[in-house]
Amino acid sequence: MIRLAACVLPAVFLSASIACAQQPQTFDRVAQAASSAPSNASDSAPGTSRATQEMRGDIMMARKMYPEAIHAYELILATAPNDATLLNKIGVAYQQDAEIATAGRYYKRAMKANKTYSSAINNLGTIEYEKKHYGKAIHLYKQAMSLKPASEMGTLYSNLGYAYFADKEFPQALDCFENALAIDPDVFGHHGGYGSTIQQRSTTDPGLFNFMVAKTFAKQGDVERCAHYLKMARDDGYKKMAEVQTDPEFARVIKDPRVQEVLQTTPSFAGDSDSQKPQPPQQ
Repeated sequence: MIRLAACVLPAVFLSASIACAQQPQTFDRVAQAASSAPSNASDSAPGTSRATQEMRGDIMMARKMYPEAIHAYELILATAPNDATLLNKIGVAYQQDAEIATAGRYYKRAMKANKTYSSAINNLGTIEYEKKHYGKAIHLYKQAMSLKPASEMGTLYSNLGYAYFADKEFPQALDCFENALAIDPDVFGHHGGYGSTIQQRSTTDPGLFNFMVAKTFAKQGDVERCAHYLKMARDDGYKKMAEVQTDPEFARVIKDPRVQEVLQTTPSFAGDSDSQKPQPPQQ
C-alpha cells in the first residue's frame, strides 16, 4: 500500500463539538415526541416510572438541552448508581455540552460498572482523541473492538481510522476506512443523532482526510462517492489532486466524467482568492 507523505496536522476542527452516531441506541426515536412533550413537567411527579423518566432525558437530549437531560438521568442514577447505560448517557450529554473531563469520568464509571460495555470504552477513546492522545485513543478503540459489538463495528473501525490518521499512520488508517465501509457503506455520511456510541467527526487535516476516503471508494469502484469526497478534498485545499490521474488506486474510476469534472473544475476558494487580489489601476 502506498504510504502518503506526512503533513502538518493543524487542529482544524478539534474545538468543535463531536457529533454522535446513531448506533446502536438512538435518541432520535424520541425526537418526534419532543415537539409535543412538555419541557416543564415535574421531574419528581409521583408514580413516574424509570422508563418515563429516561424518556424525558432522551427528549432533552434530542432538544440539545444537555443540563436538563443530565438532571433527568441523575434522578434515576440516584436509585441505580452502577447502571452502566445511564452512566454512559450522562457522559454523552456532558461531552455534547463540552464538559470533556466530566464526560470522561462518567465513561470510566460506566466501564467499571460493566467491563464489557463497548460503547463506554469507545466513547472514552473519543475523549482521548480530543485531547490529542491518539495512541490512547487507538488502544481504547481496539479494546472496544475486541468485544465484537456487531452493531458498532462500522463506527469503531471509522473511529480507529481517524485516530491512525491523526497519528500519521496512513496505511493503517486506510485499512480501517476500508473495513468500516465494508460493514457500512454510509458510515461517513451519517448525520445528526444522539446515540450511546459516539462516532468521531473531527479531523486534523480535512483535505487529506477526504482524499483518503475518496481513494477508499475508488478502490471499491464507487464512482459517485469517490467524486463526492474528491470534491470535498479539493474544496478543503488539498494540493495534490493531480496525483489522481496516475495513482493506480483510482484506476477503476479515473475515466468517469464525474471524477474528471472534479479534477478539471477550479475550486470555489481559488476563485474567491483571485477576486480579492489587487486589481491593476485603470488607465
